[in-house]
Amino acid sequence: MKETIHFYYNIDVDNIDEKEGRYHFQYNNRDYFFVYYNRLKEELDDILLCVSSLKAKGVDCHEVLLNKDGGVLTKISDYDYILFAVSNSYEKYDIIDISEMNKKLIIGSKISKIYRNNWGNLWSTKVDYFEYQIHELGNQKYAVVESLSYYLGLAENAISYVNEINAEGHNQIEEKVVLAHRRIFYPNYKLNYLNPLSFIFDLEVRDIAEYLKAMFFSNDSEETFDELALYLRVNKLSPYSYKMLYARLLYPSYYFDIYEEVMNNEKDVNSLVPIVAKVDEYEEFLKKAYLEISKYTPLAKIDWLIDQH
Repeated sequence: MKETIHFYYNIDVDNIDEKEGRYHFQYNNRDYFFVYYNRLKEELDDILLCVSSLKAKGVDCHEVLLNKDGGVLTKISDYDYILFAVSNSYEKYDIIDISEMNKKLIIGSKISKIYRNNWGNLWSTKVDYFEYQIHELGNQKYAVVESLSYYLGLAENAISYVNEINAEGHNQIEEKVVLAHRRIFYPNYKLNYLNPLSFIFDLEVRDIAEYLKAMFFSNDSEETFDELALYLRVNKLSPYSYKMLYARLLYPSYYFDIYEEVMNNEKDVNSLVPIVAKVDEYEEFLKKAYLEISKYTPLAKIDWLIDQH
């Protein structure tokens, strides 16, 4: 890979670390990552526009390096790769930082190829596929099947919640569509947060909900509710966004992400154990979140969750 980097980018490096197909090296006091381009080709221009727009606003987003041919993508063994330069990789972004970032890049229309926010349909498609997998698995990976049923039920609740919210006739045209991410991690390091391959456009509450869920399942569950309360105090949302925030907290992306890695043999089935072990604790968080968000706008009640003792 050293020869490849030199040939395409004229960079000479002594050591390259490889992990799960991601190549990392340091050069001139910066971190470089040569990674597989895991997005659709037609999304590339919009992703690069996000990068240039952020840099114009003073945000130190990852720099995209051009290869010797002036292209962004470099084909290696029939796969496209992209090279990023990153400074201060482990700078952290908390919930207030995310809130401020949401204000930096807003699109006035929904024509971007990286626009999302069809949550109900996207989630339904995923749930249908998982249910199909259950039938195909039979008695294999019994521990996965046993826990999956609960989270599919929780996802169905989230889907119904979103569909009911959308049926209420909110004026979604006025909702802000901001720079968001396919996934948010905790701690929320710059390495992941300003990675252009994670960029999408969506409602501002998407990243907030995903940050809170990641925080909860990273052994900071006691502080998660305080973070939610802080966010609600300093940000005024529309009734629609308050409701969609709660819907997103309901949806168990934290379980499904690991489940998919288990099914792809990328992680051991025991990776799900810490998630399942906190099921009661997360239900209690959802109950408290419901009561807190309800201070700002009325929320539909999920009886089995809110009325539990």
